[in-house]
Amino acid sequence: MDLIRVFIIEDDPMVASINKQFTEKVAPFKVVGTSNCEAEAFQRILELKPDLILLDIFLPNGNGLNLLKNIRKENIPTDIVIVTAAKDTGTIQEALRYGAVDYLIKPFSFERLQQALLNYRNLRQMIDEHADVSQEELDQYNLSADLAGLNTLSSLPKGVHFFTLNQLLKFLDSQNDSLSCQEIADALSLSKITAWRYLEYLLEKGKVEVTQEYGSIGRPTKHYKICK
Repeated sequence: MDLIRVFIIEDDPMVASINKQFTEKVAPFKVVGTSNCEAEAFQRILELKPDLILLDIFLPNGNGLNLLKNIRKENIPTDIVIVTAAKDTGTIQEALRYGAVDYLIKPFSFERLQQALLNYRNLRQMIDEHADVSQEELDQYNLSADLAGLNTLSSLPKGVHFFTLNQLLKFLDSQNDSLSCQEIADALSLSKITAWRYLEYLLEKGKVEVTQEYGSIGRPTKHYKICK
């Protein structure tokens, strides 16, 4: 896959440097420039024509939302991931309405940024390789994007990691029947307590449903199935 060229717009030079390091750990992303000023950033975007912009909202000389609107007004063919401390619903809603493909609230983990980049890479690859896509292919992308949404507005709880969560959710999506915690743990080579922790988190978030199965003795066993 060709390089995905990234431009970072961030008010804090240290954060910009960290985000650059994080971004370039993920293939095939390459940071081609940075800026902390709305006017300068717009001119450099016109010159560099990046594929993707990591855009902060709060800038010392301008506002990221204004920049996003100008990019859309001028029909500049670039995609936007918002990376900001702004967490009010009005700002989030406006950014999404103007086509941001993801929204990360500071502070966030490297894994969260990595997943945003991987989701974007997968979508680009799907678009680049196919003139048409099937519902199944689109649903597979949407599954990852929907999982990303679990961590868009708040951090994952302690002990719950994004890639294990993604692995477990995709496994459940491939199953026709409800499964016990032990069956899921065995299939994914997890301990039962680890699988239970992730399943209970997904249950809390409305991503899985649970039924009780009663045996001849002892307590009923919980069986989990993805919500479809």
